[in-house]
Amino acid sequence: MAHNEEYSLFEDVCSFVDDAAQHMELHPGLLDQIKQCNSIYKFHFPIRMEDGSYQVVKGYRVQHSHHKLPTKGGIRFSEMVNEQEVMGLSALMTYKCAMVNIPFGGAKGGVNIDPLKHNTRQLEKITRRYTSELIKKKFIGPAIDVPAPDYGTGAREMAWIVDTYEAFNPEAINAKACVTGKPLSQHGIEGRTEATGMGVYIGIREAVSVEEDMKELGLTTGLKDKKIIIQGLGNVGFYSAKYLTEAGAKVIGVAEWNGGIWNEDGIDIEDLKKYQVENKTFKGYGKGKFVENSIDLLENTCDVLVPAALENQITSENAPRIQAKIIGEAANGPITKEAEKILLEKGIMVIPDMYLNAGGVTVSYFEWLKNLSRVSFGKLEKRYDMEKYKFLVDSIENATGDAFNQEQRDAIIKGASERDLVISGLEETMVTAYHDMNQKRKDKKIKSLRTAAFILAIDRIAVSYTDMGIFP
Repeated sequence: MAHNEEYSLFEDVCSFVDDAAQHMELHPGLLDQIKQCNSIYKFHFPIRMEDGSYQVVKGYRVQHSHHKLPTKGGIRFSEMVNEQEVMGLSALMTYKCAMVNIPFGGAKGGVNIDPLKHNTRQLEKITRRYTSELIKKKFIGPAIDVPAPDYGTGAREMAWIVDTYEAFNPEAINAKACVTGKPLSQHGIEGRTEATGMGVYIGIREAVSVEEDMKELGLTTGLKDKKIIIQGLGNVGFYSAKYLTEAGAKVIGVAEWNGGIWNEDGIDIEDLKKYQVENKTFKGYGKGKFVENSIDLLENTCDVLVPAALENQITSENAPRIQAKIIGEAANGPITKEAEKILLEKGIMVIPDMYLNAGGVTVSYFEWLKNLSRVSFGKLEKRYDMEKYKFLVDSIENATGDAFNQEQRDAIIKGASERDLVISGLEETMVTAYHDMNQKRKDKKIKSLRTAAFILAIDRIAVSYTDMGIFP
């Protein structure tokens, strides 16, 4: 993508807010406040390389909105990281959390390095130093700002962050809640790994369940036999594909940066993933046609296209050739603003990223709650529920003289595990938010679900400010 001086993700996000504001009655001062980044922290620190030379590393943390605290958002390690990008991503986090009704303000962090050029020891040094810079300026804490993983970071980095934070704050009983996406052994949460992909699946499932919308697209309701093309088979792409397939959809194309696979009869996602992990490529995979230039796959005929890779994949250049009926934005910003106009003109439904990939932040919220309560979900009630259901099953069997088979019996008397409760909370969040957003689109008589999502988000943020007595 063009990481030039002209392109600013932040300005792009602000223009979405302006589009939405045209359909609302907002105090201009309030709109101004909602758009601004509240705090921007940019800092430098030296890191000693293996050969004894030094590299000066640039770090950022941006808190976009304090209408709710703590603020929340990932930390990315990438050479693409710059101030405008971090500002834009932190603004998106604000609207994303408001849209799915999660009580966080938006934030984002970044370190301008290529993680592949550093060994584990250096990455640990960089992560701990970054964290201590945030601690110094009170830019991290369970009640202030709670980071999470993003590009180039994962559970390991989150473990280093929480360890550093605890070392600086030995008396803080809630220290574990200073960051989410931690390993399970460090008080992470069950279901976090697959959360974003699961959310993508739930969002698409809800979209195809609305009869009048599907009629308009010339599709039947339900996921059964829907043809799907996925771009990107990383964590989000893989789990999205897995759950969509399990629900009866058929993945017919998978595109990766180094080539794609096409098979109209359907692709076995777990099998393909295994091959990819072993061979680092789809080349030579026997159960489908290898496509050298994988971006072309996005233009093939399908019902649902799921870009789950990088931003700016569908541009004004290739948008006219897109044949999908529905595009589910699993990645952040895969469709440019100009491209979206073209797609909507063609009658294609675009399910926006700020809604569709909110599964990650939703489950992060549950992890934060778990850390604050310092007890895992389900621990208190699981056995009690099991005993109660067991009694119920026994009573039914005695009264009817009929016996349940073992499988039915187990299913009924099973108590909810932490993962069961997390997935249930995720589902509740995604289902409610989809129908709120779709209803808003119909009420305002607009084509774009994205504009509807922004209207919904801005509405909620505006209420926060008004109830604080800051604006009339």
